[in-house]
Amino acid sequence: MPRNILVFGATSAIAHAIGRRYAREGANFVLVARNQIKLDANAADLSVRGAAKAITLAADLNIFAAHSDLIGRAAAELGSLDIVLIAHGTLPEQESCEESIDEMRLAIETNLFSVMSLAMIAASRMEKQERGCLVVLGSVAGDRGKRSNYVYGAAKAGVAVFLDGLRARLGPDDVHVLTVKPGFVDTPMTARFEKGVLWATPEQVANAVCLAIDQRRSVIYTPWFWRPIMFIIRALPNAVFGRLKI
Repeated sequence: MPRNILVFGATSAIAHAIGRRYAREGANFVLVARNQIKLDANAADLSVRGAAKAITLAADLNIFAAHSDLIGRAAAELGSLDIVLIAHGTLPEQESCEESIDEMRLAIETNLFSVMSLAMIAASRMEKQERGCLVVLGSVAGDRGKRSNYVYGAAKAGVAVFLDGLRARLGPDDVHVLTVKPGFVDTPMTARFEKGVLWATPEQVANAVCLAIDQRRSVIYTPWFWRPIMFIIRALPNAVFGRLKI
């Protein structure tokens, strides 16, 4: 039976790659992002690839008061929510966050508070359904604060802890909560960075996410090698870690 999927941050490269996977199965989508032109293009692409329905809703997800209405409208269009994917976010400049409290606040609001708000509202609806899968894109950056991106890392760490608690709450209701921790991914958001052997494509991440949904995994690192890498980084003494230029 085709799945009903709500995607926040639907114009992100990873979210769209995941959408393409489910479009082949005839899934129904409600796609939410800020840019209507990009939304329309992505909806058309999913339809060509087999999606039975691809409805778009343009919204600024930092307007928290709109979250409940967005999820309600999506549920009304789809009938039920089988998968809710939260994939929006920004990659703030660390220096800008250090120089401006407003920049830091905006980064935290976008990458943490808006995610928590959407996840909480979606979780409550799934709890009433007694089924569903909530998928949230986090980051390996949340495993330890690096000097190069510790504001972003703090937001992603908060997301991971929040989802741990949400998972414990929803487990008895058969609601699956999946935390995705990608490493470096070659997307428009990371276009300014030099790429190397540790970098993955959005399609690689999408494959891992879809498999983890089917297997009802709780937390995944993608690609897989980021799990041992982050285990080592977390184990480093502060005296050593503080000298690393990362």
